[in-house]
Amino acid sequence: MYIRRTHTTNSATGERYTTHRLVQSERVGGRVRQVTLLNLGRQFALSQEEWPALCARLDELRSGQGVLLAGAGPVEREAQRLFARLLARQGEAPPTGGPAGGDVQAVDVDSLELSRPRSVGVESVALWAMAEVRFVELLQDLGLSGPQRALIVGAVVGRMAAPGSERATHRWLGERSALGEWLEVDFETLPLAPFYRAADLLMRHRAVIEQTVFTRVSDLFGLDWTVTLDDLTNTFFEGAAAANPKAQRGHSKEKRSDCPLVTLGLVLDGSGFVRRSQTFDGAVSEGTTLDGMLRGLGAPRGALVVMDAGIATAENMLWLRTQGYRYLVVSRERQRQFDATAATSLTTASGEALAIQRVLDADGEEVRLYCFSECRAGKEKGISERFTQRFEAALQALHDGLARPRTTKAIDKLWERIGRLKAKSHGVGQHYRIEIDADATGKTAQAIRWERQPVAGTMLTHPGVYCLRTNELTWDAEQLWRTYTMLTDLEAVFRSLKSELGLRPIDHRTEARVDGHLFISVLAYQFVQLIRRRLRAHGIRERWSTLRDRLAGQCRVTATFRRADGRTLHVRKATRAEPAQLAIIQALGSDPSPGGIQKMIV
Repeated sequence: MYIRRTHTTNSATGERYTTHRLVQSERVGGRVRQVTLLNLGRQFALSQEEWPALCARLDELRSGQGVLLAGAGPVEREAQRLFARLLARQGEAPPTGGPAGGDVQAVDVDSLELSRPRSVGVESVALWAMAEVRFVELLQDLGLSGPQRALIVGAVVGRMAAPGSERATHRWLGERSALGEWLEVDFETLPLAPFYRAADLLMRHRAVIEQTVFTRVSDLFGLDWTVTLDDLTNTFFEGAAAANPKAQRGHSKEKRSDCPLVTLGLVLDGSGFVRRSQTFDGAVSEGTTLDGMLRGLGAPRGALVVMDAGIATAENMLWLRTQGYRYLVVSRERQRQFDATAATSLTTASGEALAIQRVLDADGEEVRLYCFSECRAGKEKGISERFTQRFEAALQALHDGLARPRTTKAIDKLWERIGRLKAKSHGVGQHYRIEIDADATGKTAQAIRWERQPVAGTMLTHPGVYCLRTNELTWDAEQLWRTYTMLTDLEAVFRSLKSELGLRPIDHRTEARVDGHLFISVLAYQFVQLIRRRLRAHGIRERWSTLRDRLAGQCRVTATFRRADGRTLHVRKATRAEPAQLAIIQALGSDPSPGGIQKMIV
């Protein structure tokens, strides 16, 4: 075995370049032939002085001498990588349809060595989900080459299995995953730059990919346009991100307003699948995004749009009415009201009792749904009590200071301080009537007195009450409320994107790369949602992070034996699925032994 440097000319461009091949001499009849075992490519990493040591080490690995060389340097790492490629390329799959255990061989059990473990469980179900919507075929139809398709699949599967940056995905694919064996790509030697270019390719075809994937998911599960959920979230950058115009300061939902932000808007159906995604700058106002999102979506007239209060501006609801949409939103009205005698009761999925009052407005165009939750009331009472105690303690401190020297006693200064207290009181200050008693001069305070006078229609008088409004007049109170609760599922989507699928933080600097990073997470979410929806039908309801950890235990390994005739047998296959893993695999109908079996006898 040796390495041969070959000069080749590109027939299309006329470029002359050098490539490397791993070659073995074989005697056929009376003649010796050179057989190419592997094409090592143009950029072969090892220097020519190390080639003999590499070939010798490959011969040792093929003959079963698997002990690592001292230090596991570049020669050893390259030998292990190339041997894995040889096994995948030359290994013979067992015959299908025959009896189990049909290939019987005599081996020395004590010679067993296990090597090159690579994860396969998450990758297997991820590829199953992609196959369900013919994702790879879609990429092929868009004109992407085989290597480009493999990079995109690797980027999305990596985001599902080991969320992180493109750099982290590149490292995971090369060092820990067996995905390259399926895709016939050597991720270990692939440079980082192609992964960034893969994200660029995704963004170039984003609209078609997003629409086609959702359409195929809709066909798969029989989804319709009855409910559309719309909401925004944001994530933060590590660094200034000065080259990205979308990196703006704003209100961070992760309390990271010290960092530049970028905003992701999602439009989903009632089953939680993404219909459309779009990135905005970090300072965008939620109320300004609805028009662009739904226009691009092409939702039919009559679709019900569910939104939270951030997007439910008067202008947006007027736009929805004029465009023929129905809406169900959290009301922005500050005045709370609730008539328990006119309310009906229902029980939530968690067993909580809820009271709902349905009220048709005077002009008959909208329904108000006033909801009272005992659990929510207890929380809001606790919040109000904490803020009122804090506010009264501050007033008491001002009053006690009047009896001490060198404290503020001027009435105008005290009113300024009381005003600042009200501004920081989270609305509690409006419930107090405050008076300052002055001395004979009228300029110095002698006492501060206050009395709590709760304002009607607020959290203090109506804890646990919130209001929904809709122009859907035919539904009853329970149907409206249960539809609104889908919005809480959207919050779960954002939590999954951020905590389970690597949406935060952003390490990229340019706008295009940031958009690509976010879109990879959205695609990963689509496939995760497809997997979880299918599993829920079989009673498996865990979070994706739990499912991922469970599946990650299944690996592919290479088992090496010394045969009785002195030759060496190499077998590469997946470990047997554990019962919990097998339950997932069987529910999905995916392969319990991913990657099949490769065998090589040397």
